[in-house]
Amino acid sequence: MLDMMMVLALAVSSAPAASADTDRRPALDRPASTMTGTEIKAYNVGLAPTHPDYIKCRKIEEIGSLVKRARVCHTNEEWKQLWVQGNQDSRDTMDAYASKAGDCRATGTC
Repeated sequence: MLDMMMVLALAVSSAPAASADTDRRPALDRPASTMTGTEIKAYNVGLAPTHPDYIKCRKIEEIGSLVKRARVCHTNEEWKQLWVQGNQDSRDTMDAYASKAGDCRATGTC
């Protein structure tokens, strides 16, 4: 009985762990926004909505129009990268303005 449990424990510990990297899909040959809804659904079959390769679409209002909206689609990983880049851009802008305001007060030219 003890030998059986050791064999089972060894088998479980030596089995490769399932990770998101092992079941990644190949890179898309074109932007996800140019795919049809049917193509996106077919691509997403078998993927959890939280998987990095799962494609999600959002409708974004077009500037200058009250009713026109653009459909923008990206994988979860791409949405994450866009979010990180947008936050970094915001921080950089705030730092640039904060340093200019600090210079103005230091020199008394405000």
